Amino acid sequence: AMHVIDVNSGNRKGEKNQEANALATNLEAATEIARLLKLRDMGGIISIDFIDMHERKNNKALHEHFKSAMKDDRAKHNILSPSRFGVVELTRQRVRPETEIKTAELCPSCKGTGEVSPTILVIDEIENNINYLFGEKNHKSLSLVVHPFVEAYLKKGINSIQRKWFLKHKKWVAVKGTAKFQLLQYEFEDVM
Repeated sequence: AMHVIDVNSGNRKGEKNQEANALATNLEAATEIARLLKLRDMGGIISIDFIDMHERKNNKALHEHFKSAMKDDRAKHNILSPSRFGVVELTRQRVRPETEIKTAELCPSCKGTGEVSPTILVIDEIENNINYLFGEKNHKSLSLVVHPFVEAYLKKGINSIQRKWFLKHKKWVAVKGTAKFQLLQYEFEDVM
């Protein structure tokens, strides 16, 4: 994991000159960052963008202060000197193993593959089955059980799909919705 921390002075104006104010803010931030890294057991690459300081001795003082703030950290870590942009980079290995609780389960529609048939193809598939059952099997009427969303889609409007089936075959297809079905699941019940 990579973490980025940006240090800002906010509206702190305790010191008279800007360099002294930046150093005081950076030292306070370094102490707090060291505390939080241990508290949260953050691991990976951590980049800290401290406030820019122009004097080299202040950058060295910040680096030494940060190293001393991190010395009682049990985790294996490596702190690099501040770059010319004031960024301190460090790597830190976590002490505790990562605890992740899985609260997910497989999707019943796709069985965990992440893919389901497009709903428009399911409607075509249902229509092909209706053509077969009315045309070749000579059923007098049919009852179709689907998910409530599909039921609403099939019955929607004056010129609904259900009505188009009736006009095409001159036989009625009763459409019933059940919440027990998955979105793309359907079943024909023979009414004869």
